Amino acid sequence: MTIVVGYVPTPEGEAALSAAISEAQLREEPLHVVNSSRGDSLTDPRYASEEALDEVRARLDATGVAYEVKQFVRGHEASEELVDEADRLKASLIVIGIRRRSPTGKLITGSQAQRTLLDANCPVLAVKASY
Repeated sequence: MTIVVGYVPTPEGEAALSAAISEAQLREEPLHVVNSSRGDSLTDPRYASEEALDEVRARLDATGVAYEVKQFVRGHEASEELVDEADRLKASLIVIGIRRRSPTGKLITGSQAQRTLLDANCPVLAVKASY
């Protein structure tokens, strides 16, 4: 089995990655890191730069966890990419980072975390970033 983690270069993404590494070590499972952009990857702050992904790879190399890093720019929502990858890999767990949002913010922009929680066919671990 595999653990799938949604990574973005933010405190929430770092919290998700830390939790996913811990779970991968505990379960002795490989880690599949997913970063995606729905639109223009050059202007989307959620799309990790190559330098940011190099740092992720270096961090993972230091843990000894087997891993794969994937980036997608296919016009899909992040939640779709995570759930699709988890289904394709028959993942045992999805790990996501979450942040506090106002009710209005949730109404206007939707919630990728909520969509992941509702659409996933495996358990989802939602991790809050500490500020």
